[in-house]
Amino acid sequence: MIHPGLVSITFRALTPAQIVALVRQAGLRGIEWGGDIHVPHGDLARARETRALTLGAGLTVAAYGSYYRAGHSEAAGLPFASVLDSAVELGAPIVRVWAGGAGSDAASPAQRAPVVDDLRRIAALAAGARVAVALEFHAGTLADTAAATRRLLDEVAHPNLCTYWQPPLVRDTADCLADLRQLQSRLAHVHVFHWRPATTDRLPLADGADRWREFLALAAAAPGDRYAMLEYVPQDSPAHFLRDAATLRSWLAADPAA
Repeated sequence: MIHPGLVSITFRALTPAQIVALVRQAGLRGIEWGGDIHVPHGDLARARETRALTLGAGLTVAAYGSYYRAGHSEAAGLPFASVLDSAVELGAPIVRVWAGGAGSDAASPAQRAPVVDDLRRIAALAAGARVAVALEFHAGTLADTAAATRRLLDEVAHPNLCTYWQPPLVRDTADCLADLRQLQSRLAHVHVFHWRPATTDRLPLADGADRWREFLALAAAAPGDRYAMLEYVPQDSPAHFLRDAATLRSWLAADPAA
């Protein structure tokens, strides 16, 4: 089943309390809290406060969106232990991480190896705390395409590692569907947005109805439950968010599989 939610970094200028109120108004069910502003890595008091705010409003902590980069962050001063501690205090069942700092085509074997080793390490650490680890599916990382992500998951070979998905801006609908099928068996959550093709121009989610209905149907066929979480809305506007949230909820309600 797919539940509707929000990625909190959509509204970096708002406080956690304002975001909770907005998500509740929108009729969504969960929030992925970001680790940069809303629930900073290692700030356990903020994590506990945000968890209480979320649950008190009848919402769910869907995930912890960290900015931990495997193979890089430990040396840069962000230990995964701090990220995991925040995720546990937040009550997040899954923490999102980034697969290094170079794209899959550009990364040399010497650059890949520390990322793979670190992902295996943190997946094991998180498993001990009953928290899953998921890759951010994003350009400039080793999880920048479906094929690259599958290769990385196979290399790490840890059952506690899975992946997010979002439609790459340069891929058409048919290619995006093919990509999503490749990742279906290891799919965690989906980030939802609609931008003008090959640009960063944000459009109303309803304009992407044809493709997003297909994406959500395919995600719904994957094993387990997950969130489809709105991320980025036109003009960072709460009004546009409420509109897009209504669109997303209508799609999920119309599809019994979702």
